[in-house]
Amino acid sequence: MTTDIPDVARRLEAILLVVDEPQSLVSLAAAVATPVPAVRQAIESLAADYDGEAGGPRRGFELREVGGGWRLYVREEHDDLIAEFVNAQTPSRLSQAALETLAVIAYKQPVTRSQVASIRAVNVDSVVRTLVARGLITEVGQDAETGAIRYGTTDALLTHLGVNSLDELPHISPLLDDGSQGFDEEGVR
Repeated sequence: MTTDIPDVARRLEAILLVVDEPQSLVSLAAAVATPVPAVRQAIESLAADYDGEAGGPRRGFELREVGGGWRLYVREEHDDLIAEFVNAQTPSRLSQAALETLAVIAYKQPVTRSQVASIRAVNVDSVVRTLVARGLITEVGQDAETGAIRYGTTDALLTHLGVNSLDELPHISPLLDDGSQGFDEEGVR
């Protein structure tokens, strides 16, 4: 039985377009019900095609073997372009916990994780890591007494909020409950 390599390559290409993790030759062979040697040949053919070795243009992506498997990757020379595009196209939504933590840091900075945790009364370690990873907060030094890392907001946060400085944030006291709710003008109801 002969294997139609162009057909196998097309089916592999369809799978490779949707995978998040590198796929081994064995798993790819099982997915397309084709012997491993034919899958290896089709993979090599696709890689050569993407690299422009088959007479066509060199593509903006490549088929790479990483960690014992194959996956499509953006070519390294396009990393900055893709990072800008993805960041501009995918508005990232923050969870309620992240918004609350971000507010505490914005109004109390520079502040340590433990100080934020005591204000919010919950562990904020993973939320702080998320905010750092998204570039909304950054390390701004260490607490002189404890050595704990202190955090502050970044210019990226100001950009997202559409303000030029933290001074433009609304004053927090008008947003807080003054404790008068539940009382009428003469006292307790």
